[in-house]
Amino acid sequence: MRPSSPKSLPVSRHAVRNGLFAGIAGLSLAGTVAGCAPSSADSTAGSAAPSAGTSALAGSGGGYKDGTYTADGNYVSPNGTETVGVQLTLAAGKVADVEITQHPSNPNTRKFQGEFAGGIAAQVVGKNIDELNVSKVAGSSLTSGGFNQAVEKIKSEAQ
Repeated sequence: MRPSSPKSLPVSRHAVRNGLFAGIAGLSLAGTVAGCAPSSADSTAGSAAPSAGTSALAGSGGGYKDGTYTADGNYVSPNGTETVGVQLTLAAGKVADVEITQHPSNPNTRKFQGEFAGGIAAQVVGKNIDELNVSKVAGSSLTSGGFNQAVEKIKSEAQ
């Protein structure tokens, strides 16, 4: 092991200074690249028709692929944990169609999921998927928790 000497100190400062300049240059390059990346504000509503499965990212809005996606969401009702199925068709990041698959465990759940299914399209079709956060549909407030959970799964799948 070599003892440190006063002469090694300027070399060490030089190395630190070079490392600092390299770090600043790297951050500057990363900022330039990020500035060139498309953002959600750059997206415009396209006229692409929804299609089954997924299509190329081009023509999609908000980073979501066009297509039809299905997911289940759970929520808790006075009767226990319930499940609702959600099928969304996305076109340019917006909801082009929605269908609800009911999974009632009892007559009360059947009633509320049916009412939810009958009113959900009016609240979500034409909206950006990132703006969806349903709280109450046609008198059904608990089913929306399962719907919102399913939408989060669909968002993850569609990216």
